[in-house]
Amino acid sequence: MQIPILTDIVVILGLSIAVILIFRKLGVPSIIGFLITGVIAGPYAFQLIGSTEGVQVFAEIGVILLLFIIGIEFSIKSLAAIKKSVFIGGSFQVFVTILVMALLGMGIGLPWNQAIFLGFIFSLSSTAIVLKILQDKGEMSTPHGKTILAILIFQDIIVVPMMLFTPLLAGQSTNIWFEILMMFLKAGLLIVFVLISARYLVPRLFYQIAKTKSKELFIIVTVLICFSVAWLSAELGLSLALGAFLAGLIISESEYSHQAASNILPFHELFTAFFFVSIGMLLDIFFVADHLLLIAGLTAITILIKGGISTFAGFVLGYPIRSAVRIGFSLFQVGEFAFILATVGITYGLLSESINQYFLSVSLFSMGLTPFFIKLSEDVSDRLSNNKLATKFSNQTQKVFFSFSDKNMDVDKAEHQLENHIIIIGFGLNGQNVAKAAKHAGIPYVICELNTDTVKNYKKQGEPIMYGDAVQGEILKTLHVQKAKVVMVAISDKDATQSIVSNVRQFSSTVHVIVRTRFITEVEQNLRLGADEVIPEEFETSVEIFTRVLNQYFVPQKVIKSFIRQLRADNYEMFRGVMKRSPLQRLTQEFPNLTTASYLIEKDHDDITKRPVGITNVRQKFGVTVIGIKRDNNVNTQIGPETTPLMGDTIFVFGKPEDLEHFYEKISIQ
Repeated sequence: MQIPILTDIVVILGLSIAVILIFRKLGVPSIIGFLITGVIAGPYAFQLIGSTEGVQVFAEIGVILLLFIIGIEFSIKSLAAIKKSVFIGGSFQVFVTILVMALLGMGIGLPWNQAIFLGFIFSLSSTAIVLKILQDKGEMSTPHGKTILAILIFQDIIVVPMMLFTPLLAGQSTNIWFEILMMFLKAGLLIVFVLISARYLVPRLFYQIAKTKSKELFIIVTVLICFSVAWLSAELGLSLALGAFLAGLIISESEYSHQAASNILPFHELFTAFFFVSIGMLLDIFFVADHLLLIAGLTAITILIKGGISTFAGFVLGYPIRSAVRIGFSLFQVGEFAFILATVGITYGLLSESINQYFLSVSLFSMGLTPFFIKLSEDVSDRLSNNKLATKFSNQTQKVFFSFSDKNMDVDKAEHQLENHIIIIGFGLNGQNVAKAAKHAGIPYVICELNTDTVKNYKKQGEPIMYGDAVQGEILKTLHVQKAKVVMVAISDKDATQSIVSNVRQFSSTVHVIVRTRFITEVEQNLRLGADEVIPEEFETSVEIFTRVLNQYFVPQKVIKSFIRQLRADNYEMFRGVMKRSPLQRLTQEFPNLTTASYLIEKDHDDITKRPVGITNVRQKFGVTVIGIKRDNNVNTQIGPETTPLMGDTIFVFGKPEDLEHFYEKISIQ
């Protein structure tokens, strides 16, 4: 049995691999590679695709999944915080673009209704391309990223009234206001459904699903929520993309949002690729070749007009020139929803076939330029922000339009500033003790746990805990592993532990990875995968047992501690050879009997405090070297003969464990 779409999938994926490999070597973004793949395989070039309808279906799924992921990463609280950007910024960008384009259309001789419709289709930007680029660059949470999303949301909403107005422009509708009223009622019902689901239904559903510990069931439920809300939105006459975004918002309010996004991401990446290919397939390369100069000119005009209006929308919202320019450089292109609207216009005779070809060509050219312009915006915005004239203009517009800006754009700023923190993976007894110690020391930390009851209970207690499987790389990115100082893995699954260690090392080569394992036999493999320290419970339990046994025989504590140090040195030493160490770690490897420690100076001692270390001779008297002192949150590592430790300081020392212990006895309150 032959499946036609299967052949098309093989062709698209195989061709895209070849094209993107070449483009990546040339430093060209992958999105351009997918567009070119569509051009090559499309009906106007080599006609390699037999079922363009099937590819279009995959493309629709790609847009749905993209908006679903964006919705998950956002939240209802974040959306409420940018409401002014949605309605004021979005309406300014859309209606001013319609007005300018309509005037230009009438200027070249088009009837007023066709000119207004031309403004409709040129006012829409590419949600899929722009959000995909911002997401890859990690800029969705920035002020300009949130504003761009807000304007795109407004465009997705306004496209439905535009479709309803199209028959009226063509003189073929009499119930337009009734239809618009019904649309707003349906949209209101959908929003109420989203709020109720986000608050009451979905968190309880995911709690029950997560308790089963079935990844398959979790994925199925996530996909079902995504497509069911998108379907409901389409049935109500709204857009699929808007429904998918709202479905993501529903899940974003639960503690399972990060895991849901991680599960969907591979599908989203695949189907989004089909979307870009499908866009490329629309380009008639022969038409472009015959009218290249005119198309290039129209593209330049479109970029200047839309980019300028979108930039001014940023000023209207009260943003400085740096953010406003980046908004303009991101929204200058014509978007995919304009293609759907153009089809409606052709049906009602508002768009001729020749104008439609110009429109498609300009749209695809502007889409193809988008990745380059967004990258260029960083340099241009920096240059303009340092220009006195541009800065003065920006400041004046900010004063005029300040009341229009969203004052709470950074509602989730604290989360994105997380750095130098501890990541605790697994919140059993070990994880809980690490969290208590970190909280006591004022060290930031975040917890990742798969047990639903644990997540639910500790979230109520205010712990920074999230539901997720740290085996998945996306979860580690959510935990900001690149900025973490320590990752502590304390789970019982041997294979999962090793996968986590390996994935952590793919994101960061500097973060310190500590692993708790059950058996000594698991130590070597974890060290080979990149763990810095591996602590086997089997060994530590045996140490605790023999310690208690020797206590019953009244063996002196000093003898027991000496024996423990020697035993640990002997057992852990055999694994040192397989560790991948930094230069400092290799140095300590050369001196296996030396280590570092930090102690709080709780009391004065004549040979340690109140006098410079050059006089007290700490090194000669105690066998330890002072390598740093922390006082009033300031750390001094430039230790000279004049450095004077004081009570209340935290002192960092280097030496043998037994010497360090003796030193600590002198400055601690026993």
